[in-house]
Amino acid sequence: MAQTFLDHIEAIEDPRIPGMVHYPLAEMLLVILVGFLCRCEDFDEMVDFAEEELAWFRKLLPFEQSVAPAQTKRRTLARLNPRQLDLAFSGWVADLGERVRGVIAIDGKTLRGSKHSADGTGALHLVQAYAHEAGLMLASCATRAKSNEITAIPELLEMIDIHGAIVTIDAMGTQTEIAGKIIKGGGDYVLALKGNQSSLQEDVADWFADPVLAGISQVHQTVEVGHGRIEERTIRAADAGWLAERHPAWPKLTSIVAVTSRRTNKKSGEVSCETRLYISSLPPDPQALATAIRAHWSIENNLHWTLDVTFREDQCRIRKDHAPQNLANIRRFALNMLKQDPLKISIKRKRFKALINPTYRSQILAR
Repeated sequence: MAQTFLDHIEAIEDPRIPGMVHYPLAEMLLVILVGFLCRCEDFDEMVDFAEEELAWFRKLLPFEQSVAPAQTKRRTLARLNPRQLDLAFSGWVADLGERVRGVIAIDGKTLRGSKHSADGTGALHLVQAYAHEAGLMLASCATRAKSNEITAIPELLEMIDIHGAIVTIDAMGTQTEIAGKIIKGGGDYVLALKGNQSSLQEDVADWFADPVLAGISQVHQTVEVGHGRIEERTIRAADAGWLAERHPAWPKLTSIVAVTSRRTNKKSGEVSCETRLYISSLPPDPQALATAIRAHWSIENNLHWTLDVTFREDQCRIRKDHAPQNLANIRRFALNMLKQDPLKISIKRKRFKALINPTYRSQILAR
């Protein structure tokens, strides 16, 4: 996988002046990638690690001028066109395309450490696509505000192969253009409904509120016990032919879904209830739709949580120009590589093992 990684970054244009380059771009990107694999938290630690392991690095690339200083890495990443690294990442993941099946969850994540003011203004916001079954991040697209997700999602969809997949997005992405792009790409959608599509939401809510109409819905129920509570879920699904007639702009609108969660605190007995609404291009099978909806949350639990807790992404204070986005992409290269390794231990332990064991480190890169 190291050669594959290097193959994809060879096409990236070096932003530095030709003839004035002492440290090749590929070498610097490799040091940063391996640094993330091996628990390094900043450029200085990456340089220290690479200098100690220089003989190992020279098995992959020449490193004729030894290891580039931390400041050189900072300046180069700040100037490097992030779009090129975005495409390199999505191209690298596309080589694994045969493994990408099922639900592709799309959601945004703000890199809080990249903010330029105390109120969070200017923080980089990434819209990301995550393959639930494969456990891989497929691509990301940067915006400067969560509200810009609407324009970023179509661009993100252009970067990935969604043929045969089920694309799930929260209410921000519930737009006719986005649904149309998913269908055109050969996928299906499950989209959350909230106030941004008020007329559509009201029609769906009225259907499930009507006891006669709700009575002809198909129903699936689940019960989960854990974390000190009992959660009962009722998933109702119905044919959306009538809704498609009222809202003809929505492509292949086939089913509507209501997921009602009733949570009971085992200690206090306190009960809370919430109903979430969705539209979908899939048939009105409540069990299949419930599976897709539940799978959507893996992007939060398995991707965002890991980046924040294990990689300490929100603690990174790199803010200069393009550096935050480029570092985020390389961090995601590293996470994907670690997730592909079949060893049944945590990501945290895999990173430690890669740090202390050069053979295991090579195996990670060879996946």
